[in-house]
This record gives sequence, structure tokens and C-alpha cells, in this order.
Amino acid sequence: MEIICREDCGNAPLKELIRDYNIAFAKGDVNSIADKLTDDMVWEMVGDSNLTGKENVTKALEEMKDHTASTIVIDNIITHGKTASCNGKSVMAQNGKEFSFCDAYEYDKSGENARIKKMAS
Repeated sequence: MEIICREDCGNAPLKELIRDYNIAFAKGDVNSIADKLTDDMVWEMVGDSNLTGKENVTKALEEMKDHTASTIVIDNIITHGKTASCNGKSVMAQNGKEFSFCDAYEYDKSGENARIKKMAS
């Protein structure tokens, strides 16, 4: 997989967490994603549905894991306190379709041991 990420998207622990999360998502690496979530994680898919709890989120990710990307481009990761946002695009390995993404995150705490407790897509 080709990974294109601006250099400043990895210059702080919370930015690294979001960068690594998005790369794992593009690879379909559910175990790596699960390691970055709190047990009470909420994934809000705006205008669609919500998944509550790490178990439910990882179950949904298991169903999606075969839809991997051949390329992921991370344009921006912005962090402030216990919040972050990330945007970019993925090119799907199966059919070459391009999808843009923009997610907002909330951490359980600041620092390098933080985990994602909420994501809005």
C-alpha cells in the first residue's frame, strides 16, 4: 500500500495515534485499530448510525476489513487538547474507486497513552 502523509502529521503523540489509526483502517488491520480504542468508544456515522462500545465497533470493522486501500493520502491532522480531526482520501484496492474522508476524534486523555473514545465520520 502506498501511504502519503505530510511530515507534520506525525510530530506529536496524538497526531501519531490518528495517523496510525487511519493507516490501520486502510489496511483492514482490526487488531491495531482496537488497540487504539477505549472500551466505551462511540463511532458516530453522521446522518446514518452510531456504534457504541469497542466490541461493536470492532465487529463492524471485521465486516469491512476486506475493503482495503491501495493508497491512502492523509492531508491534515489537527489536534488540540483532547480532540483531533483528520482528512484525506483512499483509493480502494479492489476497484480503484476514490473516497474522501474527514473524521473528528475525542481522546480519553492527553499524551502518548491516549485512546480514541469517540469518532464522528
